[in-house]
Amino acid sequence: MTAIDGGPESWTQYRSALQTVIDRGVWADAPQGLRALTAMQVNMRFPIADGFPMITERSVKPFWRKPIGELCGFINGATTISELEEFGCDWWSGWTSAEKSGGNGLATGDIGPGSYGAAFHSFPTPDGGSFDQFAVLVDQLRTRPGRRTHFVSPWIPFYQFPGAGLGRQTTVSPCHGWVHVRVLNSELHLHMFQRSGDLPVGVPSNMIQYGALLLMLSQLTGYPAGTYYHTISDAHIYEDQFEAVELMLSRDVRPLPMVSLTEHGDRISDIHAFRAEDFDVSGYEPHPGIRIPVAV
Repeated sequence: MTAIDGGPESWTQYRSALQTVIDRGVWADAPQGLRALTAMQVNMRFPIADGFPMITERSVKPFWRKPIGELCGFINGATTISELEEFGCDWWSGWTSAEKSGGNGLATGDIGPGSYGAAFHSFPTPDGGSFDQFAVLVDQLRTRPGRRTHFVSPWIPFYQFPGAGLGRQTTVSPCHGWVHVRVLNSELHLHMFQRSGDLPVGVPSNMIQYGALLLMLSQLTGYPAGTYYHTISDAHIYEDQFEAVELMLSRDVRPLPMVSLTEHGDRISDIHAFRAEDFDVSGYEPHPGIRIPVAV
């Protein structure tokens, strides 16, 4: 696996995903009132030994720990903006306004019982109880590593569709977080399937948080981190993002950084105990940051 500049192919995976949408995408109207160039099934692959999936086409250094904090919050059941802020993630205000939350029968600041935190930590069971998916995932990886059923889903179907079941009870239907983990050749591999991905803005954060999840699971199970796979079913670029995308694609390829757990992170034995501060980055030399419009 060699990139055109002589480095690993993983160094160009993100820009290849951007180019894929440009090359074979079709224009579609988006709920936010914009058009988006959209392509189905865009794939990326990151062997962790070649670098961590943190883009270099623009700098994410000022906020790279926030997506990890977001995922840690979701794993611990966070479903409100105030709970997520306790984990260092402060970007949900646009999706938890009185209009957004209230339009789904929720209090301002509430993402809803159909959101990531509820599904990951307290998935409703038929007997009225709840199921902690990540706690069970870790247990199964430890006790039954050879199975193909190490899977987590953020999707609680009866909360996602207006007029069906209990009705839509989330401000944003989960876009990412379908996670399949395998132990192969004594290494841990993680495939994250993403329903919908804003490729210039949201996806780089998703790459970081699920790359970090692979490191968490590696720590908890003792299996070395192998490869992180990322599939976006609906990958899109909004019409007001193309200037930024063109700039990113014009920049030279740079090596991916390495991310590792801190000494404290290396001592954690419970998936719920991880925090964004348990991760360090080294060798990160990205291009300058770019201000890109966000569709809310």
